[in-house]
This record gives sequence, C-alpha cells and structure tokens, in this order.
Amino acid sequence: METRQDDYAQYAKLSPFELKDELIRLASGKANRLMLNAGRGNPNFMATLPRRAFLRLGLFAVSESELSYSYMPIGIGGLPRLEGIEGRFERFIAEHRDQAGVTFLGRALSYVRDQLGLPASDFLHELVEGVLGGVYPEPPRMLRISEQIVKQYLVREMIGGYQSSDAIDLFALEGGTAAMTYIFDSLQKNHLVAKGDKVAIGLPVFTPYIEIPQLDNYALEEVQIHADPDQDWQYPDSELDKLKDPAVKVFFCVNPSNPPSVKMDDRSLARVASIVKESRPDLIILTDDVYGTFADNFRSLFAACPQNTILVYSFSKYFGATGWRLGVVATHQDNVMDRSIAALPEEAKTALDRRYGSLVPDVRSLHFIDRLVADSRTVALNHTAGLSTPQQVQMVMFALFAMMDESDSYKAELKKLVRRREATLYRELGLPPESGPNAVDYYTLLDLQRIATRLYGEAFGAWITERSSSGDLLFRVADQAGIVLLPGRGFGTQQPAARVSLANLNEYEYARIGRELRRMADEFHAEFMQQQPKDTPTKR
Repeated sequence: METRQDDYAQYAKLSPFELKDELIRLASGKANRLMLNAGRGNPNFMATLPRRAFLRLGLFAVSESELSYSYMPIGIGGLPRLEGIEGRFERFIAEHRDQAGVTFLGRALSYVRDQLGLPASDFLHELVEGVLGGVYPEPPRMLRISEQIVKQYLVREMIGGYQSSDAIDLFALEGGTAAMTYIFDSLQKNHLVAKGDKVAIGLPVFTPYIEIPQLDNYALEEVQIHADPDQDWQYPDSELDKLKDPAVKVFFCVNPSNPPSVKMDDRSLARVASIVKESRPDLIILTDDVYGTFADNFRSLFAACPQNTILVYSFSKYFGATGWRLGVVATHQDNVMDRSIAALPEEAKTALDRRYGSLVPDVRSLHFIDRLVADSRTVALNHTAGLSTPQQVQMVMFALFAMMDESDSYKAELKKLVRRREATLYRELGLPPESGPNAVDYYTLLDLQRIATRLYGEAFGAWITERSSSGDLLFRVADQAGIVLLPGRGFGTQQPAARVSLANLNEYEYARIGRELRRMADEFHAEFMQQQPKDTPTKR
C-alpha cells in the first residue's frame, strides 16, 4: 500500500473543522471520483411543513401591512393592526384551505388558543409583526408569546414534562454557537469564572468547548471528565466525582454527546444531581442538548439540576435549519448564577453596577440571563438586542410543528432514517453496529483499534493503531477513497477514531463509505500479514 510522504504534523494543531478543508482538497483531487464529505453535521433533511407555514404567513402579513395604509403601486405599507386580526386571518384560512402551509397555520392558531391557553389575537399580531420584521425585538430577550410557546416545547422535549414552564426564562439567539460565545463572555464579565479557574469538560465533546477555555482572554484550566466507551459512553462515577472539587467552577457537556452520540443515562443524571445537592450546590452546569430530540425518552441535566443548569438548545439539526441560526438559552428563575453574583465581594458588585448601570436603577436585581442579553450587544446596545423577529417566528413554527405532532411521526421517521444509514455503513464494513440503549445515532464514532480487532484480531488492532500514530490515516482515507471524516482526537477521544455524520449523506453513499473503509482495512491487513511469521494466527 503506497504511503503518502506529506508532512501531516503541520496539521496537528488544527481544529477538526479547519482540518476538514485540507481533507476535502485531498478527497476531491482526483478526476472521475465523487468526494463524500461525512465530516460535517449539517443534515440533508429538513422539516418542510413549518417552512410552508412561515412563507404563507408572510403573504398574509404583507396584506395586513397594506391594509394599515398603502401607497400602490409604489409598494409601501404600514404596521399591522391588532383590531380584527383574528377574523381577517380566519377568512385568509378559508380562502386558501387547499394549501398545506395555510391549513397548518389554522391548526396552529387553534392549538395555541385551545391547548396552550394563549390569546389568539395577540399571538397572531406578534407573528404578523414578527414575520414582517418592521420593528425591533421587544422584549429584546424574546418576543413574549413566542417565549411561552418555545418554553412549552423545551419542557416537552428536553425536560420530559416534569417542570412547569412558568419558572423558566429564555433568550432567543443566533443558534448554539452564539449561545456558547455569549455564555463564556458573560460568565467572565460577571466574575463567575476568572483566568486560572478550573472548568470541567465532559469528553468527547464538540471541539469549541475544548478550544474556547484555552484562549488567552479566558485562560481556564480544563478538568477532563471522560466517558467510557466500554460503558456505553457513560461517565463513570469516578469521573463525575471530579465535580466535587470546589475549585471546579463550571461543568460543560454536550448531551447527547458529540461525537459518540449517546445520551446520559438515568444513573449519570442522578449522580450529577446527587453531587450538586450534597457537595456542590454552587456548581454551574452548561448542557448543550441540540441532539436531544433524536433520543428516546430524553431528559436533560436541566431536568435533574434546574437551578444549577444553563440549557442551550439549537433548532438546527432536528429541523434541518443550520442556515436559519435559531437557538435558545434557558435558565431557571431561581438559579445559582444569580446567587453567586449576589455573593460577590462588594468591589466586584460595584464594578458590575457601573457596567450595567445604564440598564436599570437597581443593577443588583438584574438576572444573569438579562446580563447575557446586554453583554451580547456590549451593554450599550441592549435596546437593539435580540434575535431578528422573522427568525423567532420560524422558531415558533418549528416548535408548534413538533408539539402538534402528537404521534411523533416526524421524530420517528428521522430516527429510522439515521439508523438505517448507520446499519448500511456497518453492514458494508462487515460488522454489526455498536449501538447501546442510549444511542442517538446522529453520528457514529469509528474506533480504529476496536474495528481492526473485531475484523482481524488483537494483534492486527495493535499494529494498525501503531501505524496510525503519525496522524495520517484520515489523510489516506481522503486521498485514496475520496472520503472526508473528522478525527476523534479533536473532540477529546482517548483513542484513534473518526467521526462519521449519519445525517448529511444518502444511504447508498454510506454503503460506499463502508465498502471503501473495509477495502482499506483489507489492504492494511495484507500488509500486516506480510510482516508476520508464517505461523502467526489471525482472526478472520
């Protein structure tokens, strides 16, 4: 097997998401070969009905604007009127009942009014004004009725219905990436973390949770909490017990994990809750639950430790909406962040009084989540903060679409979709999938040594692991097979592995990936056998 002579060491420090560009260059560099990029998590499916509803709502909203006042044919309208809007909307529904998006809007109005108990006219006016995008978001944190609806969605999907939404506050923002950026910044600005502080990170994890604390402006000391692949990628008690250290200020985790794609089981949730209750009532937890909607019977850490947890949720993966940039941050109204700020030394509180003094007369009553909103716009621009109103309307359409799907048919179909792709990949690889009861299967993590051992025995597994120590294996896969995978070590795995997204390619393409990886494994094995004494046994 030909070995490339490139100096792969120059790429060793790159984030997996930056390394992918070099891998794509290699994978697409040969004529008459289709490059397959299984590295990115952007799904190739999307929810169409709530998008139809959004677009049809836009047409109704424009007519409402022109009803206010109109200069035709110039194309000037006014702000929509609240009076009579429900009746006008019902006429619109009746006149366009043959259109799927319009029918959905009619059912959504009934659901909001009859099931959620929210005022229908106010809801419609907020949607119409929001989809037109003619005014600043008010309140900046999130539109009032939109917040009520999305809170109900999160309680249903993330919290298992065990809590009332009344005690939860939301901040609508530009996806999970914005949430990470704003939260890290506000934790520091409000003296909840400082340079040199310890923060725990559940590994493997979405790479930026590893990289951001290392930046000079944060300079945080990372405490690694390792999930065990031999325990269905759960955190052993011995690892979670590291959270008992009072020097650990924050615990960052992605649940279900990225890339093992496994949710925390009930034992792990209970263990963290016990540590918080008995040892660490001051611990701040940030849980990123973007993949929770792909899991069976999912419960967030927010459900187990609501007063200690900041919940980040993005609509990007489940609804196929990465380009929309839709996410929320949720906090409990009685939370440890607010209590920790209140317990700061007077000098620090005085400094915060100056920082946020332009917002409210009594800065010390300002909640952490509202400081988060202000910090997202450098405080001085707080009055123009907030996610764009059309984005918030699409978010509401997605949330209602999920809540109105009482049989969870959309969720069931997506689960079947990614699991069929996983089964196809492993079938062509010649192995059964290693999916445990908590697997979500949005990604699969190909453990090099584990796969090699299952195919040809422990001696070959050890040999191939040694061969991969130069870090060139994924470059070989890209160059020789035209396939882009991301390195597991970039996500904090302890063993050589590759992340494969099961969301962004079609089934036949995963079949090709499986075949190509098996072909390369066979070629490596042939090379291995040539180096062995003739009487060395090997598993086949």
